Amino acid sequence: MALHRGPGKSDERPLSVNPFFGEADPVGGMIEAPPKHRLPDGPTPPSTAYQLVHDELMLDGNSRLNLATFVTTWMEPQAGVLMAECRDKNMIDKDEYPRTAELERRCVAMLADLWNAPDPSAAVGCSTTGSSEACMLAGMAMKRRWARRNADRYPGARPNLVMGVNVQVCWEKFCNFWEVEARLLPMEGDRFHLDPRAAAELCDENTIGVVGILGSTFDGSYEPIADLCAALDALQERTGLDIPVHVDGASGAMVAPFLDEDLVWDFRLARVASINTSGHKYGLVYPGVGWALWRDKEALPEELVFRVNYLGGDMPTFALNFSRPGAQVVAQYYTLLRLGRAGYRAVQQTTRDVARSIAARVEAFGDFRLLTRGDDLPVVAFTTAPGMDSYDVFDVSRRLRESGWLVPAYTFPPNREDLSVLRVVCRNGFSEDLADLFVEDLGRLLPDLRRQSGPLTRDKSAATGFHH
Repeated sequence: MALHRGPGKSDERPLSVNPFFGEADPVGGMIEAPPKHRLPDGPTPPSTAYQLVHDELMLDGNSRLNLATFVTTWMEPQAGVLMAECRDKNMIDKDEYPRTAELERRCVAMLADLWNAPDPSAAVGCSTTGSSEACMLAGMAMKRRWARRNADRYPGARPNLVMGVNVQVCWEKFCNFWEVEARLLPMEGDRFHLDPRAAAELCDENTIGVVGILGSTFDGSYEPIADLCAALDALQERTGLDIPVHVDGASGAMVAPFLDEDLVWDFRLARVASINTSGHKYGLVYPGVGWALWRDKEALPEELVFRVNYLGGDMPTFALNFSRPGAQVVAQYYTLLRLGRAGYRAVQQTTRDVARSIAARVEAFGDFRLLTRGDDLPVVAFTTAPGMDSYDVFDVSRRLRESGWLVPAYTFPPNREDLSVLRVVCRNGFSEDLADLFVEDLGRLLPDLRRQSGPLTRDKSAATGFHH
């Protein structure tokens, strides 16, 4: 046992105490409520502060009953523990947290292999705060590659990006922020997403790329990525224009590899230059984490990559955000390690089975017409049946909220503004038992709705929000 000696001279300095540990006046905390919109003059006891915040958050909707969101609302307790252990680690400090950086690198390698990169070791990628940032990065890479090829004409020429009107709003933001013309293909009839031949016809020498959506947020359907690439191949043969494709796989890129293995949509198609996904959607991780991958180094211009060393080492980065916690990246690696291919297949198949079951029972009511049945993404989109004039989808959404179910009702974009639908997103944790309760609650509402003299919602734009 070690022997210890006292200090050589007296040290009268007190211990340093975190202000949070300081004594707060409990009486003041009881008789004086803190202000809402300015800093209180003094501290509030932690138990009081907790209860004030906790009680207000009780008025939020129940995330597990939120059938509007694609975002993960349930993870295993072990994942929660890991996230708690890593929430203080700054993901950008790769030199200080090398093991967290290594787990990010492994996730990129696993996704490159999952998405059939020609050489997974040559693919490049990064984590992001979600698919919105990932899409911005992919768009920046497409624009920079186009600008480099057209250095003699740019910045005089205006670049454009071709996509369906069903794209997530982040793509419209990208075009706005980076001064790119958004060429949006409208919906027509029962086609609710991009038409490959029409997309190719919109392309010209200023087109930086075409975006294909693997899982439309409007109805859950996959866009025909292989047909899109074939149409662009034909365009190149006719005109010489070589237009890359970015696949926005926010949801489908973590569903199709496990449930639709024969569907060719990924890096097996030579024209696919980049893919993004949301780890916090069907990647099964709490928000917010996304991933952006390029098939090789040539697809990501080197001048977009920043190398910084003031944090302790050489660090290549490509990001819009800088500081963010490493917790979600660690949780993504945990989930990939925990489930493997077989586990992901089982989870995603379960959600698809639940969606198909809901679709069949909703259709059996006779009040609704189904647009999708969960055969692509585990999403069910439906509208009222022809001749159903006593209520509309907005009435259904409002009445379901009375039972705690958050189901979005919204109108489609051009040229199908006439179509209003309900959408049910099935996620891991939304079990067959919960689905039974949902269908039962929906069934109980129908007699009252059928007795209405007509739809009650006058302002359709204010009836409910459309949630991506």
